[in-house]
Amino acid sequence: MPNPSRPLKIGTRGSVLALAQAYETRARLMAAHDLPVEAFEVVAIKTTGDRITDRPLKEIGGKGLFTREIEEALAEGRIDIAVHSMKDMPTIQPEGMVIDCLLPREDVRDAFVSPHASSIDELPQGAVVGSSSLRRRAQLAHYRPDLKLVEFRGNVQTRLKKLEDGVAQATFLAMAGLRRLEMLHVARAPIMPDQMLPAVAQGAIGIERRSDDLNTAGLLAPIHDDETGQRITAERAFLARLDGSCQTPIAGLAELAEGRLVLRGQILKPDGSQAFSARREGEIADGAAMGIDLAEELLSRAGPDFLSHI
Repeated sequence: MPNPSRPLKIGTRGSVLALAQAYETRARLMAAHDLPVEAFEVVAIKTTGDRITDRPLKEIGGKGLFTREIEEALAEGRIDIAVHSMKDMPTIQPEGMVIDCLLPREDVRDAFVSPHASSIDELPQGAVVGSSSLRRRAQLAHYRPDLKLVEFRGNVQTRLKKLEDGVAQATFLAMAGLRRLEMLHVARAPIMPDQMLPAVAQGAIGIERRSDDLNTAGLLAPIHDDETGQRITAERAFLARLDGSCQTPIAGLAELAEGRLVLRGQILKPDGSQAFSARREGEIADGAAMGIDLAEELLSRAGPDFLSHI
């Protein structure tokens, strides 16, 4: 067991939200093992994605932008576990790394944030909307092609300041992040998945460890949430078959209902000019196979060149 003289080192990005996720992980481990706070050390690590904030993500790389430096620290033993937002994670883990612990999933929905309008439908013709998410911009362009969409990067506070300064009339944030930051008052309203299907694994926190570190595996096992694991397995299988990245507009959501798994997926052109959606329902144990099958259907319907623009 970790102790104050040999604490478990928890690696994370240094943003306010990332730190909140690390503190939640620490609190769950403390409760599960009756450990003091001094038995843990939170280590903030700046990633490439954090350092470069003035360029679109698609210009500087894929999802690894927010994980690479943290995984290097994990591989080198400078940290013992890494806490990640699962929607930021590539579908293939580096050799020697595994994520087999997921915390209970938060609200999966997107939040509509605007000082002027209470919903997407209330935005005036030609309104400027900011978002760093290619998925959100594509979905919005498909639903409201009259709107002007601009790149909008930065943490929650930065984006809110941009709205205050009139850079845009609205933006979107994840409800999960606002809940973890105790900032739900910022959201005008949550957007239901039927209107805007969320990013794959949105609202889920994953804990990465070295695959040969069985002691840490035992430490993490009691805080793993089975239902979240089942849902994320299906969603990430869907994403992996599509070879999804931050440069690909893909949405997906798995939900459990009456002992069954329901999986919805969507792929879009970045400009919103085309969108294809489908769903699957089946046994929970078949989640990964359902994800692959759903991706195959969308690729078949969209045609072989649909994703070639990436």
